[in-house]
Amino acid sequence: METLFVKGIYRNSRILVGEPLKLLREHIPGQNVFIITDKNLHRLYCRHIPSYPVYVMEPGEGNKTINNAAKICKWLMDKGAGRDAFILGVGGGVVCDMTGFVGSIFLRGVEFGFVATSLMAQIDAAIGGKNGVNLNGYKNIMGTIRQPAFVMCDTKMLNSLPEEEIKHGLAEAVKHSLISDRQMFKTLKDHGESLLKLEEELVYKLVNRSVKTKIEIVNRDEVEQGERRKLNLGHTWGHAVEKTDRIPHGQAISIGLVFAAKLSEHRGKLSTAERAEIVSLLMKLGLPVKSETGPKTIFKALLKDKKKETDHIHFVLMDGIGDVVVEPIPIQELKAFVKLL
Repeated sequence: METLFVKGIYRNSRILVGEPLKLLREHIPGQNVFIITDKNLHRLYCRHIPSYPVYVMEPGEGNKTINNAAKICKWLMDKGAGRDAFILGVGGGVVCDMTGFVGSIFLRGVEFGFVATSLMAQIDAAIGGKNGVNLNGYKNIMGTIRQPAFVMCDTKMLNSLPEEEIKHGLAEAVKHSLISDRQMFKTLKDHGESLLKLEEELVYKLVNRSVKTKIEIVNRDEVEQGERRKLNLGHTWGHAVEKTDRIPHGQAISIGLVFAAKLSEHRGKLSTAERAEIVSLLMKLGLPVKSETGPKTIFKALLKDKKKETDHIHFVLMDGIGDVVVEPIPIQELKAFVKLL
């Protein structure tokens, strides 16, 4: 087990990589704890978590809404939660987002922490303090940046996941490798099949390295004024695909990475061979590389992206494999490129 730290402006966050679920009580208060989870996870883990009041959500991205956040706040009020409450989210990215958002706004903010149960949550979604809810299907239009007290990443919990969920998490691992870890890119290429089978040592190393990649960036730029924008690689186009195609986040990010690779090649930052290597890896991991929706329709959805400014959008481009740059691309230039696809 290794403890890593996100050093936030207002508070630090402990990331417990490899910490077993059975040690959860060591990280939460002895009282005034309120748990948020979803139906699937409650069924799997209700016997293994402390006996505190539990709010059970419906699973799925479509339930990450302001209305459901309000319902959880009302439940907390009804249960007598005060400023000394501690909210524990046990789940994947949706549960962690909802827990962090509610924890940030309930009574103007109470303590919260996560038990991250999916690969995507352990390597990305639960790390870094971003907490958001969707609006009319558009991703994370309302949100906060507030660090959890801790994030527990028990990699053995991943054994309960179907292979499709592992694939979705690996899309984020590919993203991290493209940002700053060419060696991880090679590991994914060489050991993709073993990772899909959750070979224990490999999975632990992958989670650990991905978390370190994200933490290094967040510690330099917690509130996304510059450096943290790099973590949006594949997400600008990917979020639009997620909206139009109504597919899981990891699949959409895979398609978004391919779009970013093509745009990077078009702008002379990525070679054709490197772009092909990226596409090949994503396909090897069982991830989609093409949307079922036409690019013009996706582009319309992209214009709702929260990173868009008046006449441009900050886009993350690959400068080879293992490095990225953030550039403001005029909307009209992006529109012209989309027409070429």
